[in-house]
Amino acid sequence: MDNHFDAIILGAGAAGLMCAARAGQRGRRVLVLERAETPGRKILISGGGRCNFTNIAAGPANYLSANPHFAKSALARYTPRDFLELVEAYGIAWHEKTLGQLFCDGSARQILDMLLAECAKGDVTLKCGEEIATVAHDGAKFTVTTQSSTYSAPALVIATGGPSIPKMGATGFAYDLARQFGLKVVEPRPALVPLTLGGEEVLFREISGVSTPVVASAKTASFAEAALFTHRGLSGPAILQVSSYWRPGDAVHINFLPAHNPGWLIDAKRDQPRATLRSILRDTLPHRLADILAERLGITTELGNAPDKALRAAEERLHHWPFQPNGSEGFAKAEVTMGGISTAELSSKTMESNKIPGLYAIGEAVDVTGWLGGYNFQWAWASGVAAGDAL
Repeated sequence: MDNHFDAIILGAGAAGLMCAARAGQRGRRVLVLERAETPGRKILISGGGRCNFTNIAAGPANYLSANPHFAKSALARYTPRDFLELVEAYGIAWHEKTLGQLFCDGSARQILDMLLAECAKGDVTLKCGEEIATVAHDGAKFTVTTQSSTYSAPALVIATGGPSIPKMGATGFAYDLARQFGLKVVEPRPALVPLTLGGEEVLFREISGVSTPVVASAKTASFAEAALFTHRGLSGPAILQVSSYWRPGDAVHINFLPAHNPGWLIDAKRDQPRATLRSILRDTLPHRLADILAERLGITTELGNAPDKALRAAEERLHHWPFQPNGSEGFAKAEVTMGGISTAELSSKTMESNKIPGLYAIGEAVDVTGWLGGYNFQWAWASGVAAGDAL
């Protein structure tokens, strides 16, 4: 059996399969090695099983990286519209949810089957259940040894993702391999992850399960989506988004009433002097949340008897409520990993290492992290295409 290929791709996730399909259809002899027993496991669980496969608005501003310019080239050359054309060519029905998020009408399995069909068109060899023992490079070719065989190729693509969702078999293998070849790694950390609360804020765990639309802010980033209180702290789309910008020691600020104009509580005092803060908040917010906020603000009298100064302070707090997370729920609950193989080591056009010709890194393994809502899939497709077209 001939175990020599033009390219070996490590990882049969979104980026790896996209890269393999492109290279295979360009006439390259491609091998994909996957540690799990089946390909695309993260694809199948994404979007609640319906795969939020891209975001129609995806652009460089929606990504975090030590080099915010790095993603521009790949994203410009393979756009959400390009991927959508592929989806439609396979007759996969889709719909747009809020904020440009595109989902399958049916199942995420359709996206995985499409990628596998694209790989088959390029005669890609896919081997699953392959635990990698060693990877070596002699200057001309890479040699990958697994528990069952040894394979070689002049090109090697690292597409094994990051350590988020370890129950899916995710590991930090990409970083170990990068370091083996002398590539720098930006410190990996969980992203798009629920935040935990301690101290006095444990009180908010009492309303676990309550969700409400908010504007959540951390550092310079703000997101208008839902926040969810959990038995451990804060979650929901708005919180997952700001978690990528949050650092230990920082506060997260929540505007519980983003639609209310300044002075609304003074107006309420004038219009409904017999009302209480609790009853006013219950008009807009889930009752359990309204009750706990009113209790924390400590205004127990009727609004007509409350000083304007106290009402203005309460209003300010409700529009800028500080939470001091004591941590996050970690890689186990993180949707993606921030950090990874440094973009300074790679060509933004081809994803190839600047130091070692023939070595590529794509997808989540690289220090490019998208927002929640299909952006990370778009980076997987775009970076996979960039490398696949260069192999």
